[in-house]
Amino acid sequence: MDKNYIEEILQKYKEGSISLEGAMESLRELPYEDLGFAKVDHHRALRNGVPEVIYGAGKTCEQILKIMESLEKRSNVLVTRVPETVYSTIKQRFPQADYSPLAKVMILKNHEIKIKPGYVAVVTGGTSDMAVAEEAALTLELFGNRVERVYDVGVAGLHRLLDKRDILYHANVVIAIAGMEGALASVVGGLVDAPVIAVPTSVGYGASFGGVAALLSMLNSCASGVSVVNIDNGFGAGFLAARINEKIGG
Repeated sequence: MDKNYIEEILQKYKEGSISLEGAMESLRELPYEDLGFAKVDHHRALRNGVPEVIYGAGKTCEQILKIMESLEKRSNVLVTRVPETVYSTIKQRFPQADYSPLAKVMILKNHEIKIKPGYVAVVTGGTSDMAVAEEAALTLELFGNRVERVYDVGVAGLHRLLDKRDILYHANVVIAIAGMEGALASVVGGLVDAPVIAVPTSVGYGASFGGVAALLSMLNSCASGVSVVNIDNGFGAGFLAARINEKIGG
């Protein structure tokens, strides 16, 4: 349950435009709502600052729909890892939902998004890393962050990255996303004074072991200030960057 939603209910009660019984009914589903197959955590925004996010993989259309219906009155809704076929069904119930086929992210905006100061730079080594990057960028934007996208600037052509260094220098946080040997994170970490969140991707030839090579390279980065999330975890990187940006910009 979004913090702004609760503040709105309390303000209405204070002004007398809603009764005590009405206010209690609006808050009835705190701290969570039991749907049988899922327990929707309406208290999460109060604890963590953002509402629950739906991980779409492995869930049926009906399950995703019911969770979205539980969340959408109280907060904006983010669903990750949604196949396009599933979205095609869900949009019949939520035609206003936005969908990125590249990131496989679905967003339902029913509430105002307050934009935080500063921005996060999302940087990729190659075009093939853009799906993970867009998952991070769309997560950031839904949580009220400005995003500067710097794509296809990997170390095989370092001049491309250096051409964008002004964007990197002024970012509050940088997310560096790369597959292959994952060297981008170390290069970015050596250029900026902002926190760098490294995301290894499963992009690469056979010896990349589905992103394990990039993961190990990033974990062993000699650049200070680089932290690493799991392989292809654009959402996790975006979520962490949003937390950091809120503390820096707030």
